[in-house]
Amino acid sequence: MSNLIHINKDYAAWICELKIRIRQSQIKAAVKVNTELLQLYWQLGSDIVEKQKNAKWGDGFLKQLSQDLSAEFPEMKGFSLRNIERIRKWYITYKDVFPFAAQLVPQMEDSSKTAQPVPQSFFSIPWGHHILIMQRCKDMNMALFYIQQTIENNWSRTVLDWQIDSNLYERQGKAISNFKRTLPTPQSDLAQQITKDPYVIDIMGVRQDMQERELEEHLDSHISKYLLELGKGFTYYGHQVHLRVGDEDFYIDQLFYHVRLHCYVVIELKATAFKPEHIGQLNFYVTAVNKLMCTEHDNPTIGLLICKDKNDVVAEYTLQGVESPIGVSSVEIFDKLTEDFKSALPSIEDIENELRDKKQKEDEV
Repeated sequence: MSNLIHINKDYAAWICELKIRIRQSQIKAAVKVNTELLQLYWQLGSDIVEKQKNAKWGDGFLKQLSQDLSAEFPEMKGFSLRNIERIRKWYITYKDVFPFAAQLVPQMEDSSKTAQPVPQSFFSIPWGHHILIMQRCKDMNMALFYIQQTIENNWSRTVLDWQIDSNLYERQGKAISNFKRTLPTPQSDLAQQITKDPYVIDIMGVRQDMQERELEEHLDSHISKYLLELGKGFTYYGHQVHLRVGDEDFYIDQLFYHVRLHCYVVIELKATAFKPEHIGQLNFYVTAVNKLMCTEHDNPTIGLLICKDKNDVVAEYTLQGVESPIGVSSVEIFDKLTEDFKSALPSIEDIENELRDKKQKEDEV
């Protein structure tokens, strides 16, 4: 009698669910370990500062501390002199921030709810992220912004590095718009916050001289990276979305749905500088989506024009007489990957040689 389990649909569904639960458990365990480690670092930083202040110990004792802790806990990599110096700096950087951090970073937990004055969410960020933020951020508001965004979006360190490189802190919420006039206050503030200016596109193969349709097709084929740049909350609906208005056919460049705003977002890409007539076309699409696609549960559709360049004064004048909520931003091709890092990427020959060497070693075994 065979001991093999007959794989049926019920078993396949159960094993799939089980794998998901195991992965979630692993993630929770990793977050818990990280949280406890960072809480240890925080207390260590506090102790170091206190000892140096009251016991009159200078910086020299950090080397001795590193040697003693590394000898006692050789399996832990966090007690090098360099990392202990980082822990001290990390504590000093944020120790006076958190009594009022809830005002600067509202997404963080209310510190009054726990005995620990530092929000637990602060400790959920991996240590490498904290190091990167300390190294790259020039002031506290900028650092807290990236901490908030990392918590909210669950960024990897690579994504965090890219967002800092692309200067998200300066770009967030900067589009020219008429949202305050055309949307109710809570929605207008959030709508403004989801915009950027400029939008930075960092996709290999994108060129400064791309035509609109070519750029649109390229972004569609790299939609995951494009969504990352648009930001949290955007759900992709489609490109060249067909609308039938008055027996005529029209096609929207790109259509999204924003889950926090509960509305459609029409995005028009222009490979040229901003012109007032662009707004007329976008306004028409916004009106058509409201009439043909929206239900009573949807908020008014928002339009976003992303063009190669713009004159802010001309854009502001153009939006004065427009009743649909519309924002205007520019686009910038960011070629850091293709220029700075291209040499670090393995060539096809390198990959083939590595695979051949690996196969030869396996054959020898």
